[in-house]
Amino acid sequence: MRIALHALPWLVAIGAYFAMPEQLPLLSAIAIAALFALSLDLLVGYAGFVTLGHAAFFGLGAYVAGILGQQGWGEPISGLLIAAAVAALLGLVTAPLVLRAGELAGLMVTLGLGLMLYEAANKAAFLTGGADGLQGVEIWPVFGAFRFDLWGRTAYLYSLAVLFVLFLLAQLLVRSPFGLSLRAIRENPKRAAAIGIPVKRRLAAAYVIAAAYAGVAGALLAQTTQFASLDALSFQRSAEGLLMLVLGGLGTLYGALIGAAAFTIAHHTLSEASPQFWQFWLGIALVALALLGRGGLMGALRRMTRR
Repeated sequence: MRIALHALPWLVAIGAYFAMPEQLPLLSAIAIAALFALSLDLLVGYAGFVTLGHAAFFGLGAYVAGILGQQGWGEPISGLLIAAAVAALLGLVTAPLVLRAGELAGLMVTLGLGLMLYEAANKAAFLTGGADGLQGVEIWPVFGAFRFDLWGRTAYLYSLAVLFVLFLLAQLLVRSPFGLSLRAIRENPKRAAAIGIPVKRRLAAAYVIAAAYAGVAGALLAQTTQFASLDALSFQRSAEGLLMLVLGGLGTLYGALIGAAAFTIAHHTLSEASPQFWQFWLGIALVALALLGRGGLMGALRRMTRR
């Protein structure tokens, strides 16, 4: 029964490929958003470290993969790995600044870093395309056999496969002693330090890993759309990631998947039904969920299964 429940989201995702062939670009967007929310869950849900500038890593990964494709290296798998490495390097460099500042000040530092990278990408138009976006990106077929088509079939299966592999790695991570130490830090940092857990080193490691995951998500967006823009670095991207995570449920991993799917579908549906006021209706739904449901959609599902 437990194995069936774990397999259910992935069976639904595979079934959607056949049941919704006209919505494959939307499904690809859900998979990419889920990976971004998953990266936030590792940092916010398990380590208890809130950030407002996580889009910096997402956008950096998008531009790295996009520039590689524009300059003649469009191999997708190596592009993901390079984007992850560059995003992780930025996380490694900025982690001491963020952790040294403390909780509230560190939150502002993450926001400032995100805004700085956004403006840097905007000014470096010769490299990033500026406000017009990075164009002329060419991505080679996956494994030399599966081309990215106009219908989004390869893009969806590719995004889903990457999400699945990184989700499994995240599960191994959070169940390891490292993951258990992150939970201890989230619950009580002082007690965790008292029993010998190196709090700052653990948080820095979680920050770097989350940065790498976000970089892969951004690279996926650039590769599947063959375009990268400043929107990938915007504060709205960071805020939406946090909304997805809260909507689905913190510290569950599956909550990131559910929250990303619910938010993206609601965004798509409401913006089509009411282009000017969709944020109003989405805000009402989020407020109702915050007041009536504990633990997000994942918490609601757990309560239903217990009953």
